[in-house]
Order: sequence, then structure tokens, then C-alpha cells
Amino acid sequence: MLKEKLILASRSPRRAEILAAVGWPFEAMPADIDESILSGEDAVTYVQRLARTKAETIAARVVPGLVLGADTTVVVDAEILGQPQDDDDARRMLQLLSGRWHEVVTGVALARSGATLRAAYQTTRVRFAQLSREEIDWYVASGEPQGKAGAYGIQGKAALFISEIQGDYFNVVGLPVRLVFELYGQSRA
Repeated sequence: MLKEKLILASRSPRRAEILAAVGWPFEAMPADIDESILSGEDAVTYVQRLARTKAETIAARVVPGLVLGADTTVVVDAEILGQPQDDDDARRMLQLLSGRWHEVVTGVALARSGATLRAAYQTTRVRFAQLSREEIDWYVASGEPQGKAGAYGIQGKAALFISEIQGDYFNVVGLPVRLVFELYGQSRA
């Protein structure tokens, strides 16, 4: 069923773990693109643009092969929370998320020879428990918030803070693998 090897345009160990867990053969080849948010860009447009750009960048370098680009962000009160700049930024983000619902949005794109074949996005709602200052400080001191959108990883220590989830768990980890599988099927049709 998953005979075609993917080229994952990402250095995310979490995306690699998800693909490996489902048995999808892949090779990681990071795109290293500018991930700045453009003025007036909403979260869906942002993650889809980055996913397409990553996939098309790698597909232009690699003639044969199906390339998967993906990007994940966290949104609370229409504010896009990317990866924290430092520990203080991580604390700020976690305080924003504390006791509230937020959305995790992931854009995915499949490309071949520099052209996007299919692109889509997935949204999952997540609710954090009310966090104390001590809990936030403990979590930030763990180092886990660095390199993660919204300053947390649901698959790690932050699982202690999640009180509810509505939607695809793997989307929150960083790759809505069912959506990718559906796009893969459409690209072969």
C-alpha cells in the first residue's frame, strides 16, 4: 500500500517518527526556507504556503520522487504561536495557553518535479489545564518547549497539561498522517 518512498522536506524528528511508525518508507531532506509570517497572513494560509514551499523546493532539487512538505503552528486568539525565541517567550506562550482552548494547524503538500500535486491542512483543537507558575517554570526548564510551535510537545512532558483534544492527535504532534495518506491516494488517481 505504501510502496512509494517519500522525501520528507523537514528535519522534524516527530514527523520522521510518525512516518516510521506507520511503515512509510522515507528519506529526510530539510528544505531550510524562510519561515517568516507575511503581513496579514492567517494561520491556514501560512502553514499551507510553507508546506508548499518546502515540498516544491526539495522537488526542484530531486528529479524523481514524491516530496512531502509540512508545517505546524499553534493559534490562540488569532495569534500565531511559532517556535519560541527563548525561555521568556516560551513562558509567555504557555501562559497564553493556560486554561484555554487553542488550535493546532498543519499544512501538508505533496510535490513532484517542483510542482505541487496536492495540498491541504488539518486543524485540531486542544485545551490546556490551568497551569501554575511552578508548572510553567518546570516545563520551560526541561528544554522541551524549544523548537516546538506553541512552546509545547503533546507527545512529551506537556501531555501532563492537556485536558482535552478534539481532532487528530498526530496533527498536534506535527503530521496528520491520515490526511497525507488521503492526498497520496488522490495523487496516484
